[in-house]
Parts: sequence; structure tokens; C-alpha cells
Amino acid sequence: MLFIIFFFPVVLLIIFGYAINFDVKHIKIAVYDQDKSDYTRNYINGLISSDYFDLVTYVEDSDEIKGLLDEKVVQAVIVFPNDLSKKLMSKQDVKVQYLIDGVDGSTASVIQNYVNAATYAYSIRLTKEYLAVHGKNIYVPIDLQPRFWFNPELQSTKFLIPGLMGMILIVTAVISISLSIVREKERGTIEQINVSPLSSLEFILGKTIPYIFISLINATIVLAAGYVLFGIVIKGNIFLLLFATMVFLFAALGLGIFISTVADSQQVAFQAANVTSLLPSFILSGFIFPIETMPNIIQVLTNITPAKFYVVILRAILLRGAGVSAFWEQLIYLGIFGTIFITLATIIDKRSRGKN
Repeated sequence: MLFIIFFFPVVLLIIFGYAINFDVKHIKIAVYDQDKSDYTRNYINGLISSDYFDLVTYVEDSDEIKGLLDEKVVQAVIVFPNDLSKKLMSKQDVKVQYLIDGVDGSTASVIQNYVNAATYAYSIRLTKEYLAVHGKNIYVPIDLQPRFWFNPELQSTKFLIPGLMGMILIVTAVISISLSIVREKERGTIEQINVSPLSSLEFILGKTIPYIFISLINATIVLAAGYVLFGIVIKGNIFLLLFATMVFLFAALGLGIFISTVADSQQVAFQAANVTSLLPSFILSGFIFPIETMPNIIQVLTNITPAKFYVVILRAILLRGAGVSAFWEQLIYLGIFGTIFITLATIIDKRSRGKN
């Protein structure tokens, strides 16, 4: 069991960390160049000089284009008109056509943005060359200089890994502890515990505290794997991260111990733990899907999972290096969440002892 608890999260981190990636690179393109001039060659060389575009083939006939897009050989086709160089030399506007596979709307939008940026950069370059010949400089009224904080490379992995850590920890914590009391019931040892001088609260805390330390070791392993595999470093206070993780584990284990007191078999407890931890943390925590874009009623529903608040804390500490002022509300919610479920579990355990 301990081997599964410590080994399974690392496997999940590797699978999800490499599989889920929103970075769109190495876009396969084909070129239908009817002009075959230096202008078109320079334009294409500018595209494929980056990691964003890979030139797959040149198209010799327009009838080939549909087949390339239908069979997903390429994701976009660039069509240069046959009078491109003539129009450019006569200082006329030129229209370059991009045919983009729009089945995946999000990827198509990213491709369109890349294309717009590359075309704009090439247009500015031609304008500068033309003005330089006439002894003039290009006038740019506002020179925009964007600078990205916290994630300069705009790697989606750095955004996803903290959320993935939260999902992994809540799943392993809830599932592992949800089987603890149920195991006592199935083995019949719960009767001996009921007649012992242990109070319900002492029994619940006794079951919870060991799993807090086990889960902390688990969290350390996941953080170490995130650093080794994906370069995720702790930019904030490590002791603050430890405290926040303990509060989160208290909330997650509270949910697990509640399931354990309600369920009568390990199979039921395992299924309930999966439903209450895996699905909500994956869909409603903001791990992948931004909560701000969800309908209002769904945004309210996201409060059922403590992973939502831990993801905010992780991204604040790991990526931004923020202090407790950035997420103190999340800590309070996690504390209330854990207290409620520990209290409910204690009440249910007292009633089951009274019946026996």
C-alpha cells in the first residue's frame, strides 16, 4: 500500500505532465508558391526559422491542397499569388492566403495568431527596407514592449504542474484514508475499538494524523519530481508552502475520513473517494479549465473541492513567490472544509457506537 501511495503520484505526474501541454509548436505547413520570388522565399525562411512552423512540402497544383488538409498531412497551407513580387515592387497591397485546419478551434486560433505576428514582422521589415532606400526611418508612434513575469517562456507546463500536484495529492490522500476505517469494519476489529476507552474524536484523529505525515512525504516526492522533470522551483517561502500543504491535507483527509465512516465496504469507499476527489479536482479546480470563464452556477459549484484553493496557493508560492497576503482566504476555507468533515465523521462514528 505504501509503495502504491508513493509510486503512483510520480507516475501520474509523468503521464499528465508530458501529455497535457497547451504549447502549439512545430505546426506542419505546406506552401503553394505561384510567384517563386525572393520575397516568398524570405517570408518562408522567416517562418521555419522558429520552432513554431515546420515546412512539410511545396504544392504544385491547387487541387493538392484539399487532400493535404483532409488527410491531416499539414495543419495550414500558405498560398502566394503569382503577382506578389510585381505588386510589392510597385508598392501595392498584396494578399497572402492561409488555409488553416479549423477542426480544433483553439489550435487554429493559435496558428492564426502566429501567422499574423510573422506576417506583421515581415511587413515591417519590407517597410524599413523601402524607407532606408529613400533615406527615411519608419515612424512607430507607440512601441509596445511586452514583458512576461513569472513565466517568461510562456510554457504551459509551468502553469499546469502546480494544478497537477494538487490533483494528485487530493486523490492519493482521500483514497488512502477512505479505506482505513472501512478496513476495520470488514475485518471486524471495529467492534474492539468501539468497546475501548477511545473517544470518537481520538479515534478519528488517530486515523488522520499518520496519513498527514504520509501525505507530506508524498508531497515532497511530487515536488522533487516536478523539479527534476519539469524544472519547477519554489520561488516563495518553503515553510509557508509546508504550512499551506498541511492545511490542504487536513481538508483532503477530512473528506476521506468522512467517506470512510459512511461507507460499509472498501469497494464503495474507493468509488466514493474517486468521485469526490478525482473528477472535481480535474474539472472544477481551475487545473485546466479557467474558473472565470465558467457559468456563474458552475463557479459556485467549484467550491466543493479543496483542490481549487490549493491550486491557487501553489501557483502563488511556486510561480509568483507571493506571500500569505495573496492567499489567506484560501487557507481559511481549507481549514473550515477540513473541520466540517472531521466533525461530521466524529458525529457519525459516535452514532454508530451508540447503535452497537
